[in-house]
Amino acid sequence: MRPSILRRLLRRVASTAALALVAATLSTVGAAQPAAAAGGLQQVTNFGSNPGNLQMYEYAPADLPANAPLVIALHGCTQTANAYYTNSGWPKYADLWGFAVVFPQTTSANNALSCFGWFDPAEDSRGKGEAASIVQMVEHAKQQYGSDGRRVYVTGLSAGGGMTADLLAAYPDVFAGGSVASGLPAQCATSQAAASGCQTGPQQLTPAQWGDKVRAAYPGYSGPWPRVAIWQGTSDYTVYPANATALRDQWTNVWGIGQTPSSTDTLPGNTTRSIYNDASGKPAVETYSVSGMGHGLAVSPGSGTAQCGTTAAYFLSAICSTYYTGVFWGLDQDTPGGGGQLPAPSGLRVTGVTTNSASLSWNAVPDAASYALYRNGTKVASPTSTTYTDTGLGAGTTYTYTVAAADGSGTPGATSPQVTATTTGGIPAQCYTATNYAHVTAGRAHTTGGYVYANGSNENMGLYNVFVTHTLKESPAGYFVIADTGCTA
Repeated sequence: MRPSILRRLLRRVASTAALALVAATLSTVGAAQPAAAAGGLQQVTNFGSNPGNLQMYEYAPADLPANAPLVIALHGCTQTANAYYTNSGWPKYADLWGFAVVFPQTTSANNALSCFGWFDPAEDSRGKGEAASIVQMVEHAKQQYGSDGRRVYVTGLSAGGGMTADLLAAYPDVFAGGSVASGLPAQCATSQAAASGCQTGPQQLTPAQWGDKVRAAYPGYSGPWPRVAIWQGTSDYTVYPANATALRDQWTNVWGIGQTPSSTDTLPGNTTRSIYNDASGKPAVETYSVSGMGHGLAVSPGSGTAQCGTTAAYFLSAICSTYYTGVFWGLDQDTPGGGGQLPAPSGLRVTGVTTNSASLSWNAVPDAASYALYRNGTKVASPTSTTYTDTGLGAGTTYTYTVAAADGSGTPGATSPQVTATTTGGIPAQCYTATNYAHVTAGRAHTTGGYVYANGSNENMGLYNVFVTHTLKESPAGYFVIADTGCTA
């Protein structure tokens, strides 16, 4: 028997506890249905040598123009390409914004629970196994559709999320961006035995150590690095929230930026978005923490532009993660077939603040009939001029703003980069130094899965015990960030 065949047979009968990201909830899932070409989803064969023994499915809108983006979407354990196509919402935005989507599929021939091998160096490394098969799919689709090689993105759920992180690390020259949903940091585990440990709590590594795992995946690569979105439910007990923190640490370190967000805002579905800008002020890493959500991909069924997907096993009603991921990648901007949106206004700036107001201005956009101004992600005004003063704000409070140009029908186009305004007055920032146990007891932090997270920012403070000490800075009231230096209690 050939070694490669023997290895696959051994993997097939290996312990499901080590193999499955969803082992704890398998009792709620029926047998995986075989993927089928339905509703536009088509199987592609002979896309390459396929060393990872994967299947390729794809969807593209009719009359897709050349130089459109390309998205790779990876399903989770026990799922299929068809399930991800049906429930994730990606086909909706492929039609709306104009791009093709490839849905790779693994099967029980590779893994007893149809999990991508995010924990196996023979499958998730550059030039090897499943990772190489997925890149072959990328090259096939680029030739088939004439896709823009500078705008290729990858996203995945659970085991697909773990493989997404590995692909971003191994092939930063292929993928311009990624989105990891309920997944694992790149190279968190390199064996089946270590996989379960990563799920419940990854190693306590420094950001530099996490970043080194990415840099080691493609030695000598010097950038540019992919822009990464990280989605996580706070009540996920299959892939614990500590993985999202490790992912944040990993990719901010790769980008050479700190772990304190440039801005934080609130989105629908009890979702907190934290944005980490690069040196030019453009978001490089974004984290989306969905309060109370368990293990799965966040969807929001409905017909609105920012709504998508259908609920099913591991597709959970909260917020359309696919929409916000696509916007983060810029799929809604300057995209062939994307509907002729007005471009984002440039030059958004804060021109003044008082105790209860913030004044802003921006550059005019040709053909704009009005503008949509958003505060903390919520539309608050529709001025016709390029200036606006937002009133009724709280003293000593930080707000984030974006603006979009709207056409004659009131339809907004692409949104500008965010700016931050902090009103004057209010209570000065307070600092508290204490053990993690004391911070939780005092109501400044909370626990999840044995780890402590600062209230408001949700920054990971480490283990819940009396041995770890941090200084927390409170500003505004009830919002705490780690401030171990430069903040006196």
